Amino acid sequence: MSFEITDRVSSATLARMTGGLYLAFMVASVLANALGHIGLGDAQQIYGSITADLGSFRLGLVAAFVSSFLFLMAAWGLFVLLRPVNRELALLFLLLNAVGVAIQCASQLQLVSAMLLAGGPQTLSATYGETLTLAAISTYRTGFVIAQLFYGTWLFPLGYLVLKSRILPRILGILLFLDGLGEMIWFVQGLLLPDHPGITTPGTVVSLLAEVGLALWLVIRGVKPTARATALTGSGALR
Repeated sequence: MSFEITDRVSSATLARMTGGLYLAFMVASVLANALGHIGLGDAQQIYGSITADLGSFRLGLVAAFVSSFLFLMAAWGLFVLLRPVNRELALLFLLLNAVGVAIQCASQLQLVSAMLLAGGPQTLSATYGETLTLAAISTYRTGFVIAQLFYGTWLFPLGYLVLKSRILPRILGILLFLDGLGEMIWFVQGLLLPDHPGITTPGTVVSLLAEVGLALWLVIRGVKPTARATALTGSGALR
């Protein structure tokens, strides 16, 4: 009996920590976008942020890297919570998330190049320097879009495990599936139809409902302690 109580308490604590990390990731992402248009800004907006206030942009870049770390830690927390349902699928969504984070962080290094080009010695003509800076920013934007392939696909096994877990509302699992579809649309639009960003608007709305809803639920409600034992005993049938 003491093991069950300890297990339930640790699960509730882990759920709230995971939700807190997820919310912190969102706050850091919003801060990165507000300070430097990093994330949702186009190449011209990012270039304008670098040239207008380099110090603010540097803070935004720090926030962007921190948000990536927080996102990975939130994924790890979800992995620990949901691996009793199906360890293989839980490992799959953690790996997909990690690959997405790696691609995004690597692409953000292009923003470091953009800062050096924009703020370095004026050994290049203004036009040529601006062209190189915009090229670095565009490379970052392409990498960010590619990361959405992994940020989208990780939501499918995550949504399935939420549906099957009985420790979280099934509606969240459905919303995560739809969020994954929205991310896939963003990936295709960003590479094939870059001049039509409005295509992704419905997916953005669903993403807010799914991921903010999941984070808030974990922070406020945690997981159902009475259902965790069911998930554990039923894990053999799901594997």
